[in-house]
Amino acid sequence: MKKLLLTTISVLAGIAVSFNVLAAVSGVHLDSANTDIRDQKSLQNGAKLFMEYCLGCHSISFMRYNRIGEDLNMSDADVKENLMFNAEKAGAPIVSSMSKGGAIKWFGAAPSDLSLVARSRGTDWIYTYLRSFHADDARPFGVNNKVLINASMPDVLWELKKTKSAGEFDNDVRDITNFLDYVSEPAKLVRVDLGYKVLGFLLILLILSYLMKNEYWKDVKYGKWRAKD
Repeated sequence: MKKLLLTTISVLAGIAVSFNVLAAVSGVHLDSANTDIRDQKSLQNGAKLFMEYCLGCHSISFMRYNRIGEDLNMSDADVKENLMFNAEKAGAPIVSSMSKGGAIKWFGAAPSDLSLVARSRGTDWIYTYLRSFHADDARPFGVNNKVLINASMPDVLWELKKTKSAGEFDNDVRDITNFLDYVSEPAKLVRVDLGYKVLGFLLILLILSYLMKNEYWKDVKYGKWRAKD
């Protein structure tokens, strides 16, 4: 038992050190995204913004339109009007219409599939990255990024940044990040809700078990229990 405890502590310490090393190597402070996948309005807005500004290059092929509509309480008409820009069937996977050859020609590399980016990079990284584009005339698209230096991606959210206040823009970026967090693990909506119910059940069970323990052991406490011959 002691060996298992020491091993667990060592693994957790190693994970913490790894995260610290990564942060030190990047040299970039990541802002807190403060996402909440239970916020339906945020997810709905994030889905619409992703389809409008991101789907042109990036796929989320692990997801399907009808699954998003079901999870985010969106009507079929809303899904077709706001999400399905390059698909005809609601059950189709969500993929970009950009060809791989065209992407390599224009950007130098094919844009990555973002289905699991929130799990691989983290929501804070996505949130900070999308807000860290700045002017750089030396780059092909005239912009660079503080988080991912010399990124091939242009600042696709420039229009939002230009037409909205800083607070409104940050909220839109947070909604996109929140949506990608949901995409990376759709079952998280069910898992988190179920987790609260399980913890509630265990709390009630603990109280009942404690009361039952007191009832069984009260005779021992007051000396009324006697061993059988």
